[in-house]
Parts: sequence; structure tokens; C-alpha cells
Amino acid sequence: MSWLWFIIIGAVAGWLAGNIMRGGGFGLLVNIIVGIIGALIGGWVFRLLSIDLGTTLIGSLITALVGAILLLWIISLFKRT
Repeated sequence: MSWLWFIIIGAVAGWLAGNIMRGGGFGLLVNIIVGIIGALIGGWVFRLLSIDLGTTLIGSLITALVGAILLLWIISLFKRT
């Protein structure tokens, strides 16, 4: 069941980050990928900053969302030419 929550949180975080950063989502599969990679990045950044949001659903969603926004921002730096 935890994998299902991981995928759902990834999809929601990817969709929210897409709406925040570019005004729309990317589609279900890419939203899940962006959200899951964002969760890894967010967890790493929050550990570096000694921020602990816990393992609740909201804490996991915020961590994944922040990481996904950072991921999309980094990608946008390389995409602009």
C-alpha cells in the first residue's frame, strides 16, 4: 500500500509543481515521475537544512512539492537558450 501512496503523492506533487511553474500539468506519467524525483530532491534538501516535516501525508506532499518545484526550476535554467 505504501507504493500506491508514493505514486499518488508523486502524481499530485508533479501536477501542482507543473501548475505553479508553467501553468499546467505534464500528463499523468510525467507528473508521477516529476513528483517522485521531487520527493527525493525535497527529502535531500530538507535533510541538509535540518527540516523535518514528519512522515504524515501532508508532510510528504509538501516535501515532494518543494523538490518538484526545485527540479522544474533547475530544468528551466538549462532549457532557456
